[in-house]
Amino acid sequence: MAAQSLILAIDQGTTSSRAIVFNSKCEIVAQAQEEFPQIYPADGWVEHDPEAIWQTTVKVIRQAVSDAELDGDQVIAAGITNQRETTLVWNRETGKPLYNAIVWQDRRTSEHCAELKQQQHEESIRNKTGLLLDPYFSATKISWILDNVDGARAQAERGELAFGTVDSFLIWRLTGGASHATDATNASRTNLYNIHTGQWDRELLDIFGVPSSVLPEVHDCSADYGFINAEIVGHEIPILGVAGDQQAAAIGQGCFEAGSVKSTYGTGCFALLNIGSEPVLSNNRLLTTVAYQLEGKTTYALEGSIFIAGASVQWLRDGLKIIESAAATESMASNLESNRGVYLVPAFTGLGAPYWRSDVRGAIFGLTRDTGPAEFARAALEAVCYQTHDLLTAMAEDARLPARLRVDGGMVNNEWVMQFLADVLDVKVDRPLVTETTALGAAYLAGLQAGLFDDLNQIASQWRCDKTFEPSMGSELRSELLSGWRSAINKVLAD
Repeated sequence: MAAQSLILAIDQGTTSSRAIVFNSKCEIVAQAQEEFPQIYPADGWVEHDPEAIWQTTVKVIRQAVSDAELDGDQVIAAGITNQRETTLVWNRETGKPLYNAIVWQDRRTSEHCAELKQQQHEESIRNKTGLLLDPYFSATKISWILDNVDGARAQAERGELAFGTVDSFLIWRLTGGASHATDATNASRTNLYNIHTGQWDRELLDIFGVPSSVLPEVHDCSADYGFINAEIVGHEIPILGVAGDQQAAAIGQGCFEAGSVKSTYGTGCFALLNIGSEPVLSNNRLLTTVAYQLEGKTTYALEGSIFIAGASVQWLRDGLKIIESAAATESMASNLESNRGVYLVPAFTGLGAPYWRSDVRGAIFGLTRDTGPAEFARAALEAVCYQTHDLLTAMAEDARLPARLRVDGGMVNNEWVMQFLADVLDVKVDRPLVTETTALGAAYLAGLQAGLFDDLNQIASQWRCDKTFEPSMGSELRSELLSGWRSAINKVLAD
């Protein structure tokens, strides 16, 4: 049998680093995953150790590539997809980060954002970036590091520092500092990138106090990003594709037509709606962002971002210790006839779209003496579906939604959640055969650049449905459940 050409997808997420190797038919031939610690230094602060990100990434790359190449096949290209907005600043000479990675969930710059709003900068920022003025995005995180690490701003002004989202940091490390680059999707999540001109914006840099010298070069999603050093896996591998995790998932789901939509259920939940070649701003506090950029042509999306989805299940397991595993929540929820009036609003680090309230915190309502772990588990799962309903309702006011939703991410393997999602949304929910769509999207981008795929049509034709969940809930019960959710949300917002 002739040796196969393989593609490595590096999927660096919020709670773990993964590497998946695909063949030219986009079948998984090897994979590895490694979790790393979450760091919570203060209320609303979330950090990662950059060296933990790096070490786990290298470990899974080595394991997956080694396993994939056992029979003589060879990895010929790599794609990177990453947790977005998470911010690192490092020394160009030593490659050493100045501070921990400040994670996308982090809310420490809320006051800075409030000050910029008072200075009337919000409209200009939104018009240029398609984003809101919020701690979620990278710009205020960069400013915080420069202003709170001794000597950092002076170093930056001297051109000694580099900023990057996780993709840039990994590219820098994997290429031995030869490449300081990012792609248009990650750049569009910083609050520093003008999505109309496709460039870093001088006015935005001045508003946020970020020196241009720290910025990476912005490329298409399929482009030449340099080579993974031979010392990592024994031979060089060209990095040929990069996209932020949610955009990569949309690519992996084949969402290339305007009006197509996907929703990813991981640590958070993110719904992306392809809106085509014009960056139309939302009237409902959704984000306008770059969906992908290929051959210099940009396609845009509306996005709704939920900060806490699977993270609430992780909280039940690691924080409250009332479940042994995430998988256990499926039977716990399905064994209850109803939620018994228990609602969890998982605003552990504030609420994302369409509320965008960084100041609120989580709450649980409807507790009685007989409330137990099963009710907590079901409330956590239901909250993911209710929040998705809020997102898609807002999207429907900006653009026409299709009658079905493509889903992916770790939570879609929970059959109870998927059925409840279809019931709450009253739409068909399609789960793909390959649920690792984030990694798959990165592989597609690298494969395009490597010539393994001809175009997006060929990629879209590979999508296969594993199962469709049809809504079966009566309208009266749906309205009753959503009314209870709105009541819980309004109580949190009113505090």
